[in-house]
Amino acid sequence: MAVAFGQYWELTKPRVVALLVFTALVGMFLAVPGLPPLRESVFGLLGIWLAASSAAAINHLIDQRIDRIMARTAHRPLPSGTLRPVQVLLFAIALGVASMAILVLLVNTLTAVLTFFALIGYAIIYTGFLKRATPQNIVIGGLAGAAPPALGWAAITGTLDPHALLLVLIIFVWTPPHFWALAIFRREDYARALIPMLPVTHGVTYTRWQILFYTVLLLVATVLPWATGMSGLFYLGGALVLGAVFLWYAWKLLDPPDEFFAMRVFNYSIVYLMALFAFLLLDHWLQPWLAPSPLIGFERIG
Repeated sequence: MAVAFGQYWELTKPRVVALLVFTALVGMFLAVPGLPPLRESVFGLLGIWLAASSAAAINHLIDQRIDRIMARTAHRPLPSGTLRPVQVLLFAIALGVASMAILVLLVNTLTAVLTFFALIGYAIIYTGFLKRATPQNIVIGGLAGAAPPALGWAAITGTLDPHALLLVLIIFVWTPPHFWALAIFRREDYARALIPMLPVTHGVTYTRWQILFYTVLLLVATVLPWATGMSGLFYLGGALVLGAVFLWYAWKLLDPPDEFFAMRVFNYSIVYLMALFAFLLLDHWLQPWLAPSPLIGFERIG
């Protein structure tokens, strides 16, 4: 029983989904001045988590052939034979149905619709088509993975705010340098599996320059929450420091000290996104304390 649970748990890609759910949580807190309502927060996060887990399980199902070929994925439940395709399919459907039911009945319809499209975008359009069709797969398909902050925001407000779309933009621009660093390190695996990742189709040097280009775009995108008044100087400082380190990694990747450096870039990119959204959250809480007092410049009376 414990073994079976562990295999089903692996289907949900828990570390990836945890990062997505964290960005949704930040979207929830940024949507309102104070604390977001408890019911919408709890059930919104649960619904988003179940949908992301469902998409991850469908990804396992569709990718089972290439997972058998690639060294980093050969241990997964389907390639290793510990679960059968019908079990994975039923599990994914159950998670997806539960997600939609929770979001429709206990949160709001807009969040359910947006979450459904994000699920289909990642599980079907990206995994089933784009991944095998174009080296720009992760750029086009990255929009689905970037949706969680907007889903969290919509769960609280019932609206799709432009500020929420700024958070989506940040993750959308972050995704290519994040994933292409991994693709450089695993390019032989992708080549064997006939997956047209950028390092396979255009070479490693070209991909390294694309990572640098997107990292510069990312640095610009992360300034926008401050430029639009959504966040303050505390966030800006954190974003610039984190972005400068990411830029250093991307520049160093042009002439890396060793083959494993691409994985160090990949690992930093995960830390980067978590820290960036943590700065957004901390800045949101600190703004009332950092705002200038209306009494500054005036004498107190009495």
